[in-house]
Amino acid sequence: MPDKSSGTLRRRLGLPLLVLYGTGITVGAGIYVLIGSVAGHAGIYAPWAFVFAALVMALTVGSYAELCTRYPVSAGEAAYIRAAFDSRLFSTLTGLLTIAVGVISSATVSLGSAGYIQQFIDLPQSLIVVVVVVALGLVASWGILESVLLASLFTLIEVGGLIVILIAAARADVPVVPVLLNFPSFESTTITSIAFATLLAFFAFIGFEDLANVVEEAKTPHRDLPIAMMLTLIITTLLYVAVCIVAVAAVSPERLATSPAPLSVVFREVARVSPATISAIAIVATLNTILAEMTMAARVIYGMARQGDLPRVMGDVHTKTATPLRATTIIVVVVLVLAMAVPFVRLAELTSVATLVVFALVNIALLRLRWKGEPARGQVFRVPIWIPMAGLVTCIVMIGSATLG
Repeated sequence: MPDKSSGTLRRRLGLPLLVLYGTGITVGAGIYVLIGSVAGHAGIYAPWAFVFAALVMALTVGSYAELCTRYPVSAGEAAYIRAAFDSRLFSTLTGLLTIAVGVISSATVSLGSAGYIQQFIDLPQSLIVVVVVVALGLVASWGILESVLLASLFTLIEVGGLIVILIAAARADVPVVPVLLNFPSFESTTITSIAFATLLAFFAFIGFEDLANVVEEAKTPHRDLPIAMMLTLIITTLLYVAVCIVAVAAVSPERLATSPAPLSVVFREVARVSPATISAIAIVATLNTILAEMTMAARVIYGMARQGDLPRVMGDVHTKTATPLRATTIIVVVVLVLAMAVPFVRLAELTSVATLVVFALVNIALLRLRWKGEPARGQVFRVPIWIPMAGLVTCIVMIGSATLG
């Protein structure tokens, strides 16, 4: 490990890169990997699971948008909790939970990535996961601008892949109207199935909050971060719902659920050609998410170490790369352990529940700050008080739904 560790993070990210970064994390983690699992639980109602998950996410986006401009620091969630409750223990636990979300989601998507890579090369899943995670760990150690530029290129490719599917479906006259008009019934089994599918679909929207943890590397955080978060949610919601409608209209939910590369199956069905191109794009999408999630988790370790919640040595930043190398190494090791030891769907469930707990805490933090009358210093994006209230309630309901299905 290099010993040049007295550097600091650098402000190198503008609005376009922030939007591409947030969109790339979200799209890669979601539609390419989880659409099969969501369809397996919700069936023909799978698009509704994505709609409901987006509505829940929108409330917490508002809370994050205000808090990240109030406290523009890495390890954002931990900082918000400390400001609200003046508790180092509570702050540290929140930060550790945020790191856990990044690590577990990276492990989840690394398994999804391996499923697509195996469409091209016949290698053991475990070997593919090791190569992918270690290689992306090296990229994350290289530099934040380099990492985000690569992630942005990946984003353009993965979004292009989804658009190709939509165009192919339009040309093939896929019967999407019946899916559009198929509203969920109020039967208990239907509600339960959609609720659990929504919990899984919620994982597909994880990503915007990572923007809060690169705030110290944003050029104009008070202006760009809220806009980037909102645009990320809007873009991903439109893409998810459209692609999911096409998927369940073209392929049976049962078939989607059993495929290790569900969008490749969809592309083969709507385009009647080899799905190799979409499989390759899916690999790019999943790599993008792993890179971004590991970058985020390392930044949280850095931020917590700098504020004294973790050993100071973990917050060292290399003067040449301007990245927290020790923190990144820790993240890579833990991701590999989880990917080898825990099944894919279980990892996705754990990520969603852990994220919902973090989101609930963030909403509570904003409510507490408003109740205390904590003054907002500088240029702060403010949301109506009902936003964090509704965000907290929906997070609690979603956590409860984790016991269903």
